[in-house]
Amino acid sequence: MTLLRRTFCTWLGAASAAALCALGAPAHAAGASAANPAWPTRSISVIVPFGAGSSPDVMSRIVIEHAAQSLGQSMVVLNRPGASGNIGTHAIAKAAPDGYTIGVSITGPLVNNPLMDANLPYRPERDLQPITLAVHQYNLLVVPADSPLKHLDDLLAAARAPQSRLNFPSTGAGTVSHLAVELLMARAQGQALHVPYPSSPAAVTSLLNGDTQFAALPPVAVMPMIQGGKLRALAAVSAQRMAALPDVPTVAELGYPGIEGSGWIGFVAPAGLNAQVLARLNAALTQALQDESVRQRLSGMHMQPAPGTPEDFARYLQQESQRWAPVIERLGLAAQPTTAAPLNAPLNAPKNTPEATPPTTDPTATSKTP
Repeated sequence: MTLLRRTFCTWLGAASAAALCALGAPAHAAGASAANPAWPTRSISVIVPFGAGSSPDVMSRIVIEHAAQSLGQSMVVLNRPGASGNIGTHAIAKAAPDGYTIGVSITGPLVNNPLMDANLPYRPERDLQPITLAVHQYNLLVVPADSPLKHLDDLLAAARAPQSRLNFPSTGAGTVSHLAVELLMARAQGQALHVPYPSSPAAVTSLLNGDTQFAALPPVAVMPMIQGGKLRALAAVSAQRMAALPDVPTVAELGYPGIEGSGWIGFVAPAGLNAQVLARLNAALTQALQDESVRQRLSGMHMQPAPGTPEDFARYLQQESQRWAPVIERLGLAAQPTTAAPLNAPLNAPKNTPEATPPTTDPTATSKTP
């Protein structure tokens, strides 16, 4: 059975079995159904699997500031970066499904990393509950301003050199910032070494320090550097040119269609979440994403709000699996099971054990209600 076939069946089976509202809810879900209808009575932790200043971090802080007002409780960001977002996403998956721990995640940990690593200690379609898609963002292909690579053709010529030493950073293995470049290299018959970083700011720093030579990163991370003359945009990894950079062509215009992809971000919770709690979380977050002031702040960072229902997000995750699975297989990135140690404590450990306790709260990362 092909990787695409296995992935499609997994998502489809989970969605059908749980009517899309509780993808593959595990056995402990029955206990969660007795959730206190008075929820929430205390603050809600929002795990971000990437570092402070990353696009998931920035987006989540803006959105939960408004959502906290709707829910009447504080929402606190907990950054858990590492392993291309897998550590933080695993922390969301193994948390108690009581509505007091949710999180955000992206393409890599939710869709592509399970296709590339058969030993992840969580399976998104089994262990996570979609709440809502939050935003889309499309990456820019950039180089340092003093780079001799002035155009995309220059970059690809360097990548085709017999002893290419090009390195590129990403926001993690399996993210669009990783796979879009891998796909571009495959199409252009070039080669470059992938270097994953825990956040987009860290990836940008690697460019500025000369540790890497080019990257496909979200606008929120690179636009200040482009405007400040420290980075130069070669192309937009999107179907259309960006309004903020109308003179920068897309990769499709330059002869490489089909590489564009959204670096989307979405909200998820542990599987088994009480349906009423899920509905309230979805309502609070979608209302925040539809608020005009929130939309303006996100648009100012080149993020396109895309709120919807849990069912909408579940279907989108399935579509993303179908989109990227054949790419991962074609690029030879699909991993086979090994005896590698898990990222963290096993997922099937009791959810009320000390090892499942959320990380220490950062008091500076709290969104309070008025």
